[in-house]
Amino acid sequence: MADDAATPVGGLRVGSILGFEIRIDLSWFVILFLVFWSLSVAVFPNQLPQLSRGTHLVMGTAGTLLFFASLLIHELSHALVSRSKGIPVAGITLFIFGGMAWATREPDRPEDEILIAGVGPVTSLVLAVLFQLIAWSSTSLGLGTPIETVASYLAFINLALAIFNMIPGFPLDGGRVFRAAVWKATGDKAKATRWAVGGGRAFGLLLIVLGAIQALAGAPLGGLWLVFIGWFLRNLAGASLQQQLLHDLLAGFVAADLMSPQPEVVSSRLSLEDLVQDHFMRLRFGSYPVMDGGDLVGMISLEDVKKMSVEERRSGRVAHAMTPLHECAVIAPSTTVESALQQMNRPRAGGRALVVDQGRLVGIISASDVSGWIHRLRAVEGLVGRTT
Repeated sequence: MADDAATPVGGLRVGSILGFEIRIDLSWFVILFLVFWSLSVAVFPNQLPQLSRGTHLVMGTAGTLLFFASLLIHELSHALVSRSKGIPVAGITLFIFGGMAWATREPDRPEDEILIAGVGPVTSLVLAVLFQLIAWSSTSLGLGTPIETVASYLAFINLALAIFNMIPGFPLDGGRVFRAAVWKATGDKAKATRWAVGGGRAFGLLLIVLGAIQALAGAPLGGLWLVFIGWFLRNLAGASLQQQLLHDLLAGFVAADLMSPQPEVVSSRLSLEDLVQDHFMRLRFGSYPVMDGGDLVGMISLEDVKKMSVEERRSGRVAHAMTPLHECAVIAPSTTVESALQQMNRPRAGGRALVVDQGRLVGIISASDVSGWIHRLRAVEGLVGRTT
Protein backbone atom coordinates (compact mmCIF):
# COMPACT_ATOMS: atom_id res chain seq x y z
CA MET A 1 0.00 0.00 0.00
CA ALA A 2 1.03 3.59 -0.44
CA ASP A 3 1.96 5.93 2.33
CA ASP A 4 -0.62 6.96 4.88
CA ALA A 5 0.01 10.50 5.97
CA ALA A 6 0.49 11.53 9.56
CA THR A 7 -0.06 8.11 11.00
CA PRO A 8 2.07 7.04 13.92
CA VAL A 9 4.36 4.12 13.40
CA GLY A 10 3.73 1.12 15.66
CA GLY A 11 4.97 -2.43 16.15
CA LEU A 12 8.24 -4.07 17.14
CA ARG A 13 11.36 -2.41 15.80
CA VAL A 14 13.56 -4.89 13.89
CA GLY A 15 16.11 -2.59 12.27
CA SER A 16 16.66 0.09 9.67
CA ILE A 17 17.12 0.00 5.89
CA LEU A 18 18.29 3.00 3.86
CA GLY A 19 17.51 5.23 6.82
CA PHE A 20 13.93 3.95 7.24
CA GLU A 21 12.98 2.31 10.53
CA ILE A 22 11.43 -1.12 9.96
CA ARG A 23 8.79 -2.39 12.39
CA ILE A 24 6.65 -5.52 12.60
CA ASP A 25 3.11 -5.40 13.91
CA LEU A 26 2.07 -8.36 16.07
CA SER A 27 -0.59 -9.25 13.50
CA TRP A 28 2.26 -9.95 11.03
CA PHE A 29 3.11 -13.16 12.82
CA VAL A 30 -0.36 -14.47 11.97
CA ILE A 31 0.12 -14.05 8.22
CA LEU A 32 3.73 -15.28 8.53
CA PHE A 33 2.49 -18.58 9.92
CA LEU A 34 -0.38 -18.84 7.43
CA VAL A 35 1.89 -18.24 4.42
CA PHE A 36 4.53 -20.67 5.69
CA TRP A 37 1.93 -23.35 6.48
CA SER A 38 0.17 -22.90 3.14
CA LEU A 39 3.38 -23.16 1.11
CA SER A 40 4.96 -26.00 3.11
CA VAL A 41 1.86 -28.17 3.59
CA ALA A 42 -0.31 -27.45 0.55
CA VAL A 43 1.13 -25.46 -2.36
CA PHE A 44 4.58 -26.97 -2.85
CA PRO A 45 3.67 -30.57 -1.84
CA ASN A 46 0.83 -30.50 -4.39
CA GLN A 47 3.14 -29.23 -7.13
CA LEU A 48 6.07 -31.51 -6.30
CA PRO A 49 4.70 -34.55 -4.39
CA GLN A 50 7.82 -36.61 -5.17
CA LEU A 51 10.01 -34.43 -2.94
CA SER A 52 10.57 -35.08 0.75
CA ARG A 53 8.78 -33.24 3.57
CA GLY A 54 12.07 -31.66 4.58
CA THR A 55 12.51 -30.19 1.11
CA HIS A 56 8.96 -28.85 1.19
CA LEU A 57 9.72 -27.14 4.53
CA VAL A 58 12.89 -25.56 3.12
CA MET A 59 10.96 -24.38 0.04
CA GLY A 60 8.19 -23.02 2.29
CA THR A 61 10.70 -21.14 4.42
CA ALA A 62 12.45 -19.63 1.38
CA GLY A 63 9.17 -18.74 -0.30
CA THR A 64 7.81 -17.11 2.88
CA LEU A 65 10.94 -15.04 3.53
CA LEU A 66 11.20 -13.89 -0.09
CA PHE A 67 7.50 -13.08 -0.16
CA PHE A 68 7.88 -10.71 2.78
CA ALA A 69 11.11 -9.37 1.32
CA SER A 70 9.09 -8.50 -1.79
CA LEU A 71 6.52 -6.68 0.35
CA LEU A 72 9.30 -4.77 2.10
CA ILE A 73 10.87 -3.77 -1.23
CA HIS A 74 7.43 -2.61 -2.41
CA GLU A 75 7.09 -0.34 0.65
CA LEU A 76 10.70 0.85 0.38
CA SER A 77 9.96 2.06 -3.14
CA HIS A 78 7.13 4.22 -1.77
CA ALA A 79 9.37 5.54 0.99
CA LEU A 80 12.27 6.38 -1.33
CA VAL A 81 10.10 8.31 -3.78
CA SER A 82 8.38 10.10 -0.88
CA ARG A 83 11.74 11.16 0.49
CA SER A 84 12.89 12.31 -2.93
CA LYS A 85 9.82 14.60 -3.02
CA GLY A 86 10.70 16.14 0.32
CA ILE A 87 8.13 14.14 2.31
CA PRO A 88 9.73 12.50 5.38
CA VAL A 89 8.74 8.92 6.11
CA ALA A 90 8.53 7.93 9.77
CA GLY A 91 9.11 4.26 9.01
CA ILE A 92 7.70 1.08 7.50
CA THR A 93 5.47 -1.40 9.30
CA LEU A 94 4.70 -4.94 8.14
CA PHE A 95 1.33 -6.24 9.31
CA ILE A 96 -1.26 -8.89 8.53
CA PHE A 97 -2.36 -7.33 5.22
CA GLY A 98 1.09 -6.50 3.91
CA GLY A 99 2.90 -3.29 4.78
CA MET A 100 2.67 0.46 5.06
CA ALA A 101 5.19 3.26 4.62
CA TRP A 102 4.15 5.98 7.04
CA ALA A 103 4.64 9.45 5.57
CA THR A 104 4.49 12.45 7.90
CA ARG A 105 2.25 14.33 5.47
CA GLU A 106 0.45 13.96 2.17
CA PRO A 107 1.89 15.23 -1.13
CA ASP A 108 1.19 18.84 -2.03
CA ARG A 109 0.80 18.10 -5.75
CA PRO A 110 -1.18 15.37 -7.56
CA GLU A 111 1.85 14.68 -9.76
CA ASP A 112 3.87 13.71 -6.68
CA GLU A 113 1.12 11.43 -5.38
CA ILE A 114 0.94 9.63 -8.73
CA LEU A 115 4.69 8.93 -8.57
CA ILE A 116 4.68 7.91 -4.90
CA ALA A 117 1.68 5.60 -5.21
CA GLY A 118 2.45 4.29 -8.69
CA VAL A 119 6.00 3.18 -7.93
CA GLY A 120 4.75 0.39 -5.64
CA PRO A 121 2.89 -1.68 -8.27
CA VAL A 122 5.67 -0.99 -10.78
CA THR A 123 8.21 -2.35 -8.28
CA SER A 124 6.10 -5.47 -7.72
CA LEU A 125 5.82 -5.94 -11.48
CA VAL A 126 9.61 -5.68 -11.85
CA LEU A 127 10.05 -8.26 -9.09
CA ALA A 128 7.57 -10.55 -10.86
CA VAL A 129 9.62 -10.34 -14.06
CA LEU A 130 12.90 -11.00 -12.21
CA PHE A 131 11.54 -14.05 -10.41
CA GLN A 132 10.04 -15.39 -13.64
CA LEU A 133 13.40 -15.00 -15.38
CA ILE A 134 15.00 -17.00 -12.57
CA ALA A 135 12.33 -19.68 -12.97
CA TRP A 136 12.85 -19.88 -16.74
CA SER A 137 16.63 -20.05 -16.48
CA SER A 138 16.80 -22.42 -13.50
CA THR A 139 16.97 -25.55 -15.67
CA SER A 140 19.75 -24.27 -17.92
CA LEU A 141 21.68 -23.03 -14.90
CA GLY A 142 21.22 -26.31 -13.06
CA LEU A 143 19.43 -24.69 -10.11
CA GLY A 144 16.93 -27.50 -9.74
CA THR A 145 13.17 -27.91 -9.75
CA PRO A 146 12.61 -26.63 -6.17
CA ILE A 147 14.19 -23.27 -6.97
CA GLU A 148 12.22 -23.04 -10.23
CA THR A 149 8.97 -23.74 -8.34
CA VAL A 150 9.67 -21.19 -5.59
CA ALA A 151 10.68 -18.56 -8.16
CA SER A 152 7.51 -19.20 -10.20
CA TYR A 153 5.38 -18.80 -7.08
CA LEU A 154 7.10 -15.50 -6.22
CA ALA A 155 6.64 -14.28 -9.79
CA PHE A 156 2.92 -15.04 -9.58
CA ILE A 157 2.44 -13.51 -6.13
CA ASN A 158 4.25 -10.28 -7.08
CA LEU A 159 2.19 -10.00 -10.26
CA ALA A 160 -0.98 -10.53 -8.20
CA LEU A 161 0.21 -7.90 -5.71
CA ALA A 162 0.80 -5.40 -8.52
CA ILE A 163 -2.65 -6.02 -10.04
CA PHE A 164 -4.44 -5.97 -6.67
CA ASN A 165 -2.80 -2.71 -5.61
CA MET A 166 -3.76 -0.97 -8.86
CA ILE A 167 -7.50 -1.41 -8.22
CA PRO A 168 -8.82 2.20 -8.16
CA GLY A 169 -10.06 2.19 -4.57
CA PHE A 170 -8.63 4.02 -1.59
CA PRO A 171 -6.33 3.25 0.25
CA LEU A 172 -4.78 0.92 -2.33
CA ASP A 173 -2.06 2.36 -4.57
CA GLY A 174 -4.47 2.41 -7.50
CA GLY A 175 -6.95 4.37 -5.39
CA ARG A 176 -4.29 6.97 -4.64
CA VAL A 177 -3.36 7.21 -8.33
CA PHE A 178 -7.05 7.58 -9.18
CA ARG A 179 -7.46 10.27 -6.51
CA ALA A 180 -4.44 12.13 -7.86
CA ALA A 181 -5.82 11.98 -11.41
CA VAL A 182 -9.19 13.37 -10.29
CA TRP A 183 -7.42 15.96 -8.14
CA LYS A 184 -5.35 17.01 -11.15
CA ALA A 185 -8.39 17.21 -13.42
CA THR A 186 -10.73 19.05 -11.01
CA GLY A 187 -8.33 20.89 -8.72
CA ASP A 188 -10.46 19.66 -5.81
CA LYS A 189 -8.57 17.27 -3.52
CA ALA A 190 -11.53 16.76 -1.19
CA LYS A 191 -13.79 15.67 -4.07
CA ALA A 192 -11.06 13.40 -5.41
CA THR A 193 -10.68 11.79 -2.00
CA ARG A 194 -14.42 11.16 -1.74
CA TRP A 195 -14.48 9.51 -5.16
CA ALA A 196 -11.45 7.32 -4.39
CA VAL A 197 -12.85 6.39 -0.99
CA GLY A 198 -16.14 5.44 -2.66
CA GLY A 199 -14.20 3.12 -4.95
CA GLY A 200 -12.37 1.59 -2.01
CA ARG A 201 -15.56 0.98 -0.05
CA ALA A 202 -17.27 -0.51 -3.12
CA PHE A 203 -14.35 -2.87 -3.73
CA GLY A 204 -14.33 -3.87 -0.07
CA LEU A 205 -18.05 -4.66 -0.27
CA LEU A 206 -17.44 -6.72 -3.40
CA LEU A 207 -14.81 -8.78 -1.58
CA ILE A 208 -17.21 -9.33 1.32
CA VAL A 209 -19.94 -10.56 -1.04
CA LEU A 210 -17.55 -12.82 -2.96
CA GLY A 211 -16.16 -14.18 0.30
CA ALA A 212 -19.64 -14.97 1.60
CA ILE A 213 -20.50 -16.77 -1.65
CA GLN A 214 -17.24 -18.73 -1.51
CA ALA A 215 -17.87 -19.70 2.12
CA LEU A 216 -21.39 -20.91 1.33
CA ALA A 217 -20.05 -22.83 -1.68
CA GLY A 218 -17.89 -25.02 0.55
CA ALA A 219 -14.65 -23.06 0.99
CA PRO A 220 -15.19 -21.38 4.38
CA LEU A 221 -11.53 -20.55 5.13
CA GLY A 222 -10.87 -18.75 1.86
CA GLY A 223 -14.27 -17.11 1.96
CA LEU A 224 -13.84 -15.79 5.48
CA TRP A 225 -10.41 -14.47 4.52
CA LEU A 226 -11.94 -12.49 1.63
CA VAL A 227 -14.63 -11.16 3.97
CA PHE A 228 -11.96 -10.08 6.44
CA ILE A 229 -9.92 -8.30 3.76
CA GLY A 230 -13.02 -6.57 2.39
CA TRP A 231 -14.05 -5.41 5.87
CA PHE A 232 -10.53 -4.13 6.52
CA LEU A 233 -10.39 -2.18 3.24
CA ARG A 234 -13.81 -0.60 3.86
CA ASN A 235 -12.69 0.53 7.32
CA LEU A 236 -9.42 1.94 5.99
CA ALA A 237 -11.27 3.80 3.24
CA GLY A 238 -13.66 5.28 5.79
CA ALA A 239 -10.77 6.33 8.03
CA SER A 240 -9.09 8.01 5.06
CA LEU A 241 -12.24 10.00 4.35
CA GLN A 242 -12.46 11.10 7.99
CA GLN A 243 -8.83 12.18 7.85
CA GLN A 244 -9.55 14.31 4.76
CA LEU A 245 -12.64 15.84 6.38
CA LEU A 246 -10.59 16.66 9.48
CA HIS A 247 -7.92 18.22 7.27
CA ASP A 248 -10.55 20.39 5.56
CA LEU A 249 -12.07 21.36 8.91
CA LEU A 250 -8.75 22.50 10.38
CA ALA A 251 -7.34 24.10 7.24
CA GLY A 252 -6.18 27.65 7.90
CA PHE A 253 -6.05 27.40 11.69
CA VAL A 254 -2.75 27.64 13.54
CA ALA A 255 -1.32 26.54 16.89
CA ALA A 256 -2.19 29.86 18.54
CA ASP A 257 -5.89 29.12 17.91
CA LEU A 258 -5.84 25.79 19.75
CA MET A 259 -3.22 26.14 22.46
CA SER A 260 -3.84 26.54 26.17
CA PRO A 261 -2.04 29.84 26.90
CA GLN A 262 0.22 30.46 29.90
CA PRO A 263 0.46 26.79 30.92
CA GLU A 264 1.28 25.67 34.44
CA VAL A 265 5.02 24.94 34.69
CA VAL A 266 7.25 23.16 37.19
CA SER A 267 10.86 23.64 38.22
CA SER A 268 13.50 21.13 37.16
CA ARG A 269 14.64 21.11 40.82
CA LEU A 270 11.24 20.06 42.18
CA SER A 271 11.27 16.63 43.85
CA LEU A 272 9.28 13.90 42.14
CA GLU A 273 7.32 13.26 45.33
CA ASP A 274 6.22 16.91 45.49
CA LEU A 275 5.44 16.83 41.77
CA VAL A 276 3.05 13.91 42.28
CA GLN A 277 1.44 15.31 45.45
CA ASP A 278 1.15 18.99 44.47
CA HIS A 279 0.54 18.72 40.74
CA PHE A 280 -0.62 15.34 39.44
CA MET A 281 -2.83 14.71 42.50
CA ARG A 282 -4.31 18.20 42.83
CA LEU A 283 -4.43 19.56 39.29
CA ARG A 284 -6.05 18.12 36.17
CA PHE A 285 -3.01 18.21 33.90
CA GLY A 286 -1.19 15.08 32.79
CA SER A 287 2.07 16.81 31.92
CA TYR A 288 3.93 20.04 32.64
CA PRO A 289 6.58 22.09 30.88
CA VAL A 290 9.81 22.14 32.89
CA MET A 291 11.71 25.36 33.59
CA ASP A 292 15.26 25.79 34.85
CA GLY A 293 15.35 29.36 36.03
CA GLY A 294 13.88 31.24 33.10
CA ASP A 295 14.73 28.61 30.49
CA LEU A 296 12.42 25.96 29.10
CA VAL A 297 14.30 22.66 29.37
CA GLY A 298 11.75 19.88 28.81
CA MET A 299 8.44 18.26 29.65
CA ILE A 300 7.47 15.97 32.51
CA SER A 301 4.46 13.63 32.38
CA LEU A 302 2.97 11.10 34.77
CA GLU A 303 4.20 8.38 32.44
CA ASP A 304 7.77 9.70 32.81
CA VAL A 305 7.49 9.45 36.59
CA LYS A 306 6.09 5.92 36.44
CA LYS A 307 9.16 4.78 34.52
CA MET A 308 11.36 5.61 37.51
CA SER A 309 12.08 3.05 40.23
CA VAL A 310 10.58 3.45 43.69
CA GLU A 311 13.92 4.66 45.06
CA GLU A 312 14.36 7.12 42.19
CA ARG A 313 10.89 8.53 42.79
CA ARG A 314 11.69 9.04 46.45
CA SER A 315 15.00 10.86 45.95
CA GLY A 316 14.82 12.11 42.36
CA ARG A 317 14.09 15.51 40.89
CA VAL A 318 12.03 16.50 37.88
CA ALA A 319 15.24 16.97 35.89
CA HIS A 320 16.02 13.25 36.33
CA ALA A 321 12.73 12.01 34.85
CA MET A 322 11.70 14.66 32.32
CA THR A 323 11.80 14.36 28.56
CA PRO A 324 14.53 16.81 27.45
CA LEU A 325 13.52 19.69 25.23
CA HIS A 326 15.26 18.36 22.11
CA GLU A 327 13.00 15.28 22.22
CA CYS A 328 9.79 17.26 22.76
CA ALA A 329 7.51 18.65 20.08
CA VAL A 330 8.29 22.38 19.99
CA ILE A 331 6.32 24.57 17.57
CA ALA A 332 5.72 28.24 16.84
CA PRO A 333 2.33 29.95 17.35
CA SER A 334 2.02 30.27 13.56
CA THR A 335 2.49 26.53 12.94
CA THR A 336 -0.47 25.03 11.08
CA VAL A 337 -2.67 22.66 13.06
CA GLU A 338 -1.91 19.82 10.66
CA SER A 339 1.83 20.29 11.19
CA ALA A 340 1.29 20.55 14.96
CA LEU A 341 -0.54 17.22 14.96
CA GLN A 342 2.32 15.63 13.06
CA GLN A 343 4.79 16.92 15.65
CA MET A 344 2.60 15.67 18.49
CA ASN A 345 2.68 12.18 16.98
CA ARG A 346 6.46 11.95 17.41
CA PRO A 347 7.51 8.94 19.56
CA ARG A 348 8.41 10.84 22.77
CA ALA A 349 6.13 13.84 22.31
CA GLY A 350 3.41 12.17 24.35
CA GLY A 351 0.63 13.66 22.23
CA ARG A 352 1.54 17.22 23.28
CA ALA A 353 3.38 20.18 21.77
CA LEU A 354 5.04 23.15 23.45
CA VAL A 355 4.29 26.46 21.75
CA VAL A 356 7.32 28.75 21.87
CA ASP A 357 7.55 32.32 20.53
CA GLN A 358 11.07 33.79 20.25
CA GLY A 359 12.37 31.49 22.97
CA ARG A 360 9.46 32.15 25.35
CA LEU A 361 6.89 29.50 26.29
CA VAL A 362 3.45 30.88 25.40
CA GLY A 363 1.26 27.79 25.37
CA ILE A 364 0.81 24.04 25.13
CA ILE A 365 -1.35 21.87 22.88
CA SER A 366 -2.63 18.47 24.01
CA ALA A 367 -4.93 15.89 22.46
CA SER A 368 -7.77 17.22 24.63
CA ASP A 369 -7.16 20.74 23.30
CA VAL A 370 -7.44 19.44 19.75
CA SER A 371 -10.58 17.36 20.38
CA GLY A 372 -12.22 20.24 22.27
CA TRP A 373 -11.40 22.65 19.46
CA ILE A 374 -12.80 20.30 16.83
CA HIS A 375 -15.99 19.89 18.86
CA ARG A 376 -16.43 23.66 19.17
CA LEU A 377 -15.51 24.24 15.54
CA ARG A 378 -18.14 21.79 14.33
CA ALA A 379 -20.71 23.42 16.57
CA VAL A 380 -20.13 26.87 15.02
CA GLU A 381 -19.07 25.73 11.54
CA GLY A 382 -19.91 28.39 8.99
CA LEU A 383 -20.05 31.13 11.64
CA VAL A 384 -16.28 31.69 12.02
CA GLY A 385 -13.59 32.38 9.51
CA ARG A 386 -10.03 31.17 9.15
CA THR A 387 -7.14 33.04 10.70
CA THR A 388 -5.10 32.87 7.51
